Amino acid sequence: MESEIRNVINMTWPTLTIVISIIVVLRATYLVKGERRSFVLHEEIFDLLFLSYLIVLWALVTSQDLSGGGTNFMPFREILRYDYGTTAFYKQVFGNILLFIPLGYFATSYCKIKNLGTITVVSLISSTVIEVVQHFIGRCFDIDDIILNVVGGIIGFLLYTALSAIRNHLPKILQKDWIYNVISVILLLLIIIYLVKII
Repeated sequence: MESEIRNVINMTWPTLTIVISIIVVLRATYLVKGERRSFVLHEEIFDLLFLSYLIVLWALVTSQDLSGGGTNFMPFREILRYDYGTTAFYKQVFGNILLFIPLGYFATSYCKIKNLGTITVVSLISSTVIEVVQHFIGRCFDIDDIILNVVGGIIGFLLYTALSAIRNHLPKILQKDWIYNVISVILLLLIIIYLVKII
């Protein structure tokens, strides 16, 4: 697992570094020179994480196809091709689900999505576009990937909905921005430490 994360980092760090640096400079300029809206650290970190996710997603879906399968228009054929419990099964099934959990989470937050139908359509369109593009760049179109991605998007939606409900029922003191700023910084530092450790 760590070797795969290392490969993704090696693939994406130049793009991530350039794009995030430019975005940080532009956001800082906007906040200083533009409209005087309040600076909320955890929202800025959230935006950068979403951007980073999109860059990593782009790198993953446009890199070489390692699945070994051909074009598949028959639902569940590729999912059932692997024996349950094998590494290939976990990569195919859970990998495709995990890939879209952040999309479901971030999309729900940004678009204020309130129902399952909307996030299902957003996930379906996003995954279908990815699969069609993959077909035209020499990778494989797989209907099972779309199904699993949609499941991931729905899980992301449910996760965001559950965390928002928990936050709304916390005491007022625990709903303050500074608490989420501290949590965000700690999480960001843990992510950086982990990434530095495995590189």
